[in-house]
Amino acid sequence: MRRSMARALLGCTIVAGIPGIAFAQGQGNLEKLSGFKKTGTTDFEYVEQGGDYADGIRKTLQRIKLPEGFRIDLYAVVPDARHMAVGPQGVVTFVGTRKNKVWSVTDRNKDRVADEVKDFAPSLAFSVPNGPCFSRDGNLYLAEQNRVLNFPAAEFFYESPDVAAFEVIKQGELIPPEEESYNHTARVCDIGPDGKLYITLGQPFNVPAPEKAELYTTWGLGGIIRVDADGKNREVYASGIRNSVGMDFDPATGDLWFTDNQVDGMGDDIPPGELNHATAQGQNFGFPWYGGGSVRTNEYKNDEPPADVVFPAVEMTAHAADLGMMFYTGNQFPAEYKGAIFSAQHGSWNRTTPVGARVMVTRIDAEGKASAEPFAEGWIDENGEYLGRPVDVAQLRDGSLLVSDDLAGAIYRISYSKPQ
Repeated sequence: MRRSMARALLGCTIVAGIPGIAFAQGQGNLEKLSGFKKTGTTDFEYVEQGGDYADGIRKTLQRIKLPEGFRIDLYAVVPDARHMAVGPQGVVTFVGTRKNKVWSVTDRNKDRVADEVKDFAPSLAFSVPNGPCFSRDGNLYLAEQNRVLNFPAAEFFYESPDVAAFEVIKQGELIPPEEESYNHTARVCDIGPDGKLYITLGQPFNVPAPEKAELYTTWGLGGIIRVDADGKNREVYASGIRNSVGMDFDPATGDLWFTDNQVDGMGDDIPPGELNHATAQGQNFGFPWYGGGSVRTNEYKNDEPPADVVFPAVEMTAHAADLGMMFYTGNQFPAEYKGAIFSAQHGSWNRTTPVGARVMVTRIDAEGKASAEPFAEGWIDENGEYLGRPVDVAQLRDGSLLVSDDLAGAIYRISYSKPQ
């Protein structure tokens, strides 16, 4: 399948360069773009949307199980597709990766299948540009490994290689440079009801050593921070979080909900994954004293945990790797899904029998109690082999649901029609 994906990349020139030089060039281009100057970049990298590779993905989708009335289709072939941000005007969806690309996905004729997938801002050098998110007034934010960028009017500028681009948090100032790691570097962002920018900062260890505590507490590593739209007034919003890669605000209450990936190496069935509910700034969600739910970590089992730990609203299947999530606000799905949380489980990497690789739905009752169940599943075959690994969920303006998959390199669209 990977060889097929390579053949699917057409009309592009791939240049291998020295990372340091590439970043320096990209930084110079960022300065030009911030001054509304041309960079001289003229070429895009386009991704072929048809052919055998796309047909192979469609074949996999035939095995996905959904509730009655729902269907899943291939929306776009998008290499390494991770978190998504649908433009407020519904023109384009931006898709991050854990590599060095951000993709723009456009459905020009509105047939709910993408017509064009090309790289965004090709003159810039990105480092793990996993987390795009939009403000209500059309500013696209991009949370990278150790930088945050802002692209005003991205839906307008994306058609050109040169786009308006500005640093919200400069390179090396999101986390301490000495804490940069290959592990747990996929950031996500969201705009809160207060207009501030919220960013998850996963800490790099399975369980960190105690001597890291002060540094991580200060920076918000292993937590969620928030800043003003211009990057000022940074503060830690929530702590005690191992590695959150998904969050959204409840449109009814304004509360923040987020997923968290829990400690490895404790066994197949513990600790549970987490869907958490934050009701105020300053809450602690238990890590590293707890490895997930109420399961104590071996490293901190003799230490007294904070007295006010907030335990998860929902305990998910252990090691299923809960990632992107969102509250459903559309009108296409049946009424029972209104206000429900859709979330993606990426799938376990070290469990004896694989679990996850599915989309979950979590409903919250009138008393605030939440319960989760599978919504779309079937990406693990009879041999225990992954045919796809969902990462994120996003909502189109018509109320249908997009699901990204970084293994298959695709985005799917889940729609609903009332059974006859």
